[in-house]
Amino acid sequence: MAEHAYDFDLFVIGGGSGGVRAARLAALTGAKVAIAEEYRMGGTCVIRGCVPKKFMVYASAYGKDIRKAAGYGWSAGEVSYDHGTFANAMHAEVDRLSGIYFRNLKNAGVEILEERAEFVDAHTLRLKTSGKEITAEKILIAVGGRPWMPSPDEIPGIEHAITSNEIFHLEALPKHIVIGGGGYIAVEFAHVFAGLGVPTCLVYRGEEVLRGFDADIRTAVHEGLKEAGVRVITGAVFDRIDKCEGEDLPLRISLSNGGHIDADVVMGALGRRPNTDGLGCDAAGVALDDNGAVVVDEWSKTNVDNIWAVGDVTDRVALTPVAIREGHAFAETEFYRRPWHFDHADIPTAVFTQPEVGTVGMTEAQARKEHGAVDIYKTNFRPMKNMLNGDMSRVLMKIIVRQSDERVLGVHMVGDDAAEIIQAIGIAIKMGVTKPDFDRTCALHPSVAEELVTMRTKWVPEETG
Repeated sequence: MAEHAYDFDLFVIGGGSGGVRAARLAALTGAKVAIAEEYRMGGTCVIRGCVPKKFMVYASAYGKDIRKAAGYGWSAGEVSYDHGTFANAMHAEVDRLSGIYFRNLKNAGVEILEERAEFVDAHTLRLKTSGKEITAEKILIAVGGRPWMPSPDEIPGIEHAITSNEIFHLEALPKHIVIGGGGYIAVEFAHVFAGLGVPTCLVYRGEEVLRGFDADIRTAVHEGLKEAGVRVITGAVFDRIDKCEGEDLPLRISLSNGGHIDADVVMGALGRRPNTDGLGCDAAGVALDDNGAVVVDEWSKTNVDNIWAVGDVTDRVALTPVAIREGHAFAETEFYRRPWHFDHADIPTAVFTQPEVGTVGMTEAQARKEHGAVDIYKTNFRPMKNMLNGDMSRVLMKIIVRQSDERVLGVHMVGDDAAEIIQAIGIAIKMGVTKPDFDRTCALHPSVAEELVTMRTKWVPEETG
């Protein structure tokens, strides 16, 4: 066997979903692969993101389901929620999943280094704890992102607030939680805590949450927050946070609109940033953008010929399945001689509000800007399930169609099981489905999803002025 010019054929920095997929696939070819992870294997998704968050959504929804069951004849008697019991179960499952990631890497022959790796140059990395230097022919940056928070100079007292990283480790439910932000993390946790019976307030600088989503989705989610009992304050941001000793609600949040709110937990969901600080990208010559993201081409390659990057650190599409597909494409291109790159168009997306959001393809505004004439099909109805349980929430569905050839450009939904439905719709959108294809499909009755194939009437905006 020829002697390696470097210590490893591939060195992966970061043990999240994208890095783990790439490392495991590369190692299965017989390549000599190492991965460095300074915290726990699994990254944001498994450890402090989508997995524990979804468990919290489930925990929150169960309470409402118990109450609504009375309409169907079920009497549950006195019920209570124990946050410690739930939290222990949730963290045990996170530990199990992290262990699976670790074992899968080991079984594939990947050398696992449980410490931070930083660049010395384009082929050399230094392990921060041991100080050992390692060389690699190819290097993959997969360090993900982290919650962004303003500095104490920008918002005095911001050190009293927590982020989505710490929210999973609360030992008890808050007495009153205030969440800053209007993105998917903010609105999901607002619903979670409101559903668990916690007085919840959301503070957002804009006028309607979920910037970047379709306008009708934004309106439905915004109104849904209020219907869920969340106090929503718009057009305001945190000015400062003061700690008052000996109070039940020891944190006073002063707002830019002159008001204030008292709470015992303040959570900032103000955005995320690529996790490149201190990574030494400058030493390797790797270009970063103004946001600190690693700049890559469609093949996930940086400006340095032997260095690639996948996942949230590239600031393309910050979704776990995207990172996995990018890592998979990198491994197959570089180690299997099967070149392909991930297509970032028409990615199905969910927001786990209650009810949840499912969306794929273009928003109405994007479609009109790019394609001009479009037809809009919309429906808004109270689902059959809610006719007996007292739940007044409704389902919104919207289909955006290009007039020239009737191709479906986007489908958007707010309602129970929207994520499950939109995954299947995503396949059709990727295949170039048209509105007549929807119309020719037989409805499955009775179901919520049947509305997607029974919508025949175009939505026409009301005349104004």
